[in-house]
Amino acid sequence: MPLTIATWNINSVRLRIELVGKLAAEHQPDVICLQETKTPDDRFPLKDAARFGYPHAAIHGQKGYHGVAILSKRPFESVSRQGFCDMGDARHISVVLGREAGLSAPLTIHNFYIPAGGDVPDPDVNEKFRHKLAFLDEATVWEALHPQAPAARSVLVGDLNIAPLEADVWSHKQLLDVVSHTPVEVEKLARLQSAGRWVDVMRNFVPPQEKLFTWWSYRAADWAASNRGRRLDHVWATPALAPTAQAMTVVREARSWERPSDHVPVVVTFDV
Repeated sequence: MPLTIATWNINSVRLRIELVGKLAAEHQPDVICLQETKTPDDRFPLKDAARFGYPHAAIHGQKGYHGVAILSKRPFESVSRQGFCDMGDARHISVVLGREAGLSAPLTIHNFYIPAGGDVPDPDVNEKFRHKLAFLDEATVWEALHPQAPAARSVLVGDLNIAPLEADVWSHKQLLDVVSHTPVEVEKLARLQSAGRWVDVMRNFVPPQEKLFTWWSYRAADWAASNRGRRLDHVWATPALAPTAQAMTVVREARSWERPSDHVPVVVTFDV
């Protein structure tokens, strides 16, 4: 049975809820994972989500900043939220889909919004960058991200705010000292990935040496012409689930939708 999961840093869900509807209509994902929703839970546009075909919602938000949500056509068995660095930030939410959702075995979806890290890649002078590195360290040792059973079925998606590969940025040499592609960030993300034996599903479809972007800055006068992008958004899966991925789409055209986010959705279909 196919299960299609979309991940998208929406950059304000209340401002761009109709774009969520456009994604739903054009790609029909079963589950939509959103980051940077920027709204407290009591103001999340749940009625609109239901109108688009997503009556089930797990939300973890806060006013004006951060925030993550999982919208689903199928019911959840459970919902959990994890905090990091004692900051009180809404940066993680996870759900389990099971028999009530039509699955023969449970499947866990983790949705993350890792801190951006500010502009200066020095933890001694930049508190935001120090927070980002500490967040990655805490996530790496969090046991919930270390599925032990060989048949464990988990997906980790979100705006991880790191472009780890040389082909994940428009210029490896020019961005080595730019937050999101510095060696220390790339190393820590690799540790997080290795600790859970997570498979980079997107790169199963696009070879590691080929350019692959999901974010283009608002600062570019013509983002498509300059194409100075980065792959900040990711889809990982456990070794048992990763081979079942059937299709992957980066919805590049969403960057040109009316009042767009600077990120675009990534849509992956698994055979569950």
